[in-house]
Amino acid sequence: MTVKTIELKEQGSLEGAKLQVYILDTSENYQKGLRRPLVLICPGGGYERTSDREAEPVAMRFLAMGYHAAVLRYSCAPARFPTALLELGRSVLLLREHEEEWKIEAEKIFIQGSSAGGHLAACLGVFWNREFLAEALQTESVLLRPAGLILSYPVITAQKGLAHEGSFENLLGERTEEKQKLLSLEHQVTAEVPPCFLWHTYTDGTVPAENSLLFVTALKQAGVLAEFHLYPEGEHGLSLGDETTMHENGERYCRYVQDWIKLAEKWMKKMTVV
Repeated sequence: MTVKTIELKEQGSLEGAKLQVYILDTSENYQKGLRRPLVLICPGGGYERTSDREAEPVAMRFLAMGYHAAVLRYSCAPARFPTALLELGRSVLLLREHEEEWKIEAEKIFIQGSSAGGHLAACLGVFWNREFLAEALQTESVLLRPAGLILSYPVITAQKGLAHEGSFENLLGERTEEKQKLLSLEHQVTAEVPPCFLWHTYTDGTVPAENSLLFVTALKQAGVLAEFHLYPEGEHGLSLGDETTMHENGERYCRYVQDWIKLAEKWMKKMTVV
């Protein structure tokens, strides 16, 4: 396996912003010419930090499935919108730039995000064809479009009573009504959003399940393909929900949700069928 770390320097980027890329080896004996899809992972952390539990452990699982993987350590507060989104867009462009060298199927780059990282992933999903993003990255919009989004208990809405207030405070700083509406992503869904896989828990007390429900409803109304799983229990920030991502005291362990990544694998296979 090849592991690369690429520093990211967009407008507003902070020191430490980087893309960590994990590329599976391709055997010349029986896999010559093989290209693989890639899952680009955006850890959560309330736009205050990027969680270790939602980063490399998730990448390792996708690698075991036969996908290349990458983890984006994006700029958090005091960086403000759209810095992290620019870094995500740049990451997609960098992966495309190295598609030959790293044997990536450039049209099959999926974005996975957890919590605030889910908000970031969904931002690319709804804004990939917006003029401001292509202009800032000096590229063509079509090169920014993900093959699909995998959203784990995502932050979506700025709606009072449902929003994760800390995420929006860290992302926006001064929260004007206009900015909040722009980044309340259920209002930004169009038919151009890529297919989505989402999961949430009914008992999430930090980012209420209504965040996913609002997004799924908007996707349905726009005619965008989506698969959604609402688990009956589980706290926020579960990541894989198993022994590899739980805390020493047993927190963040939940048997109910442990199959989400297998379901996501099945979903991706459906999305990648030619």
